[in-house]
Amino acid sequence: MEIPTIVLPDIVNIKTVEIPLPTADVPYYEPMVVPPSDLRDQEEEPVKTVEETPEPPTLKIPFIKQPVPQPSAEVVVAAVTTAVTAVAATTLTQPLIEKIRQKAQKFLQGIITK
Repeated sequence: MEIPTIVLPDIVNIKTVEIPLPTADVPYYEPMVVPPSDLRDQEEEPVKTVEETPEPPTLKIPFIKQPVPQPSAEVVVAAVTTAVTAVAATTLTQPLIEKIRQKAQKFLQGIITK
């Protein structure tokens, strides 16, 4: 029995071109401090008033440790409108869907019993 062998060629070293990193002479100047031409004594600065913005209203829920920020009126109106629309649509369409379901059930039951 003969075991096959593979003859690999010798390794050839490929020379690569070396590119040196670029260098540059960056000028550096020491900064000069030039005083302004209109030097005067410091005047008293007027007292600045700080306007405090009130914190947004929060809701304190007993089982939650952190206070929950209260939503704005626009958000509440949008949520209530969406909820009322969804409940009204469900309430109005439920009898219609129930009738369609009963008729389909009778039709299918009639086909099955034949």
